Formats: sequence, structure tokens, C-alpha cells
Amino acid sequence: MKVRILYFARLRETLSIDEETIELPEGTTVETLLRILKNRHQALRRLRFLVAVNAEYASPNRGLRKGDVIALFPPVSGG
Repeated sequence: MKVRILYFARLRETLSIDEETIELPEGTTVETLLRILKNRHQALRRLRFLVAVNAEYASPNRGLRKGDVIALFPPVSGG
């Protein structure tokens, strides 16, 4: 199944890409996807980020489906 990965802010700058589409096996979870992405992009191993699936924050055990849009972005702090 294909999913679309969007990178925002520091992640986009570090990887020098805005997005990518990748093929995943059926039954892949967010946790498994992150492992795949960290192997694919070594720089992600040292960065902290949040994950949203189809514009909703996602837990590591969230299952992914064909056509999902996954956004990775750094934590935001404000004052």
C-alpha cells in the first residue's frame, strides 16, 4: 500500500525534501513506519517529532491504510 509522508519545518530542512510517497506492507503501524523512515533517513534518528495521520495526532500503535497522509513535524512550544 502506498502512503504519503509530509515533512515540516526543521525536518524538511534537514532532509531537503517536502514529501515522499512510499510503499508499505499491509498492517503497518505508525511505530513500524517510523522505524522504516529512520532507517531510510539517518538524520531522523536524532530529531524529535510528532506524527499525524490524516490531520489527526497518531499514537505508535495506529494502523495505516492505503492512501493515508502522514505528517511529521517538530514539537511546538509557545509562551
